[in-house]
Amino acid sequence: MSSNQLDFSESERVMGEAFLRLAAATDEFEGYTHAHASRIAKIADALAKSFHLAQQDRASLLIAALAHDLGEAAMERDYIKRNGELTEDERLDLARHPVIGEQEAARASADRGAQLLVRWHQEWWNGAGYPDALRGEQIPLAARILRVADAYSALTDARPFRPALTEEEARKHLQEWAGLEFDPRVVRAFLSLPKISELNSYARKQESPESGVLSLESTERLAFDSKLQTPDSRLQT
Repeated sequence: MSSNQLDFSESERVMGEAFLRLAAATDEFEGYTHAHASRIAKIADALAKSFHLAQQDRASLLIAALAHDLGEAAMERDYIKRNGELTEDERLDLARHPVIGEQEAARASADRGAQLLVRWHQEWWNGAGYPDALRGEQIPLAARILRVADAYSALTDARPFRPALTEEEARKHLQEWAGLEFDPRVVRAFLSLPKISELNSYARKQESPESGVLSLESTERLAFDSKLQTPDSRLQT
């Protein structure tokens, strides 16, 4: 994907290309076989348009989507791609990645708005997220949009430790966690989006969990992969 395929202005295009390269390197490190960060950017921008966000806010959101997991790449932890459960120490360690990502985004010259969206992309609507335990309207709308786009993209792509969910399964998950993890208004807007290719799941029929039910181990890894977990306890996905 090039910056021309994302809705950057002419003045933002060079910056966009730089962050697309960083995003591709991060996707590779995390073990994605398909573009992840740029897919999030397209979904997030579609949502931003539905909320009539200003152009500058949309540009910051695009950069944040591309940069959201720079912290994980900077940490270079082997457990991110490992098949199996994370230890408690690994979970606490991984929870540092939004703050490290904020710092990495700053080093890459992202605007301050984008930096803060990277920091807050793991905040939950009910206040159970991290790193700042923001809740509800305390979380900027663009960060709430990014949370939904990131979760859907992660859920519908395969990882080294679990298969992709179908579109129907992932949409059901968003609905079930609206009001807990996700802003219900953003989920409603997501479910009303017109069909775009980025909403297609990479699930293969033989990989789809029976009846949408994952094993406990797969559920736990899925939860942390799509960041669907509180710092204090694990939630079923």
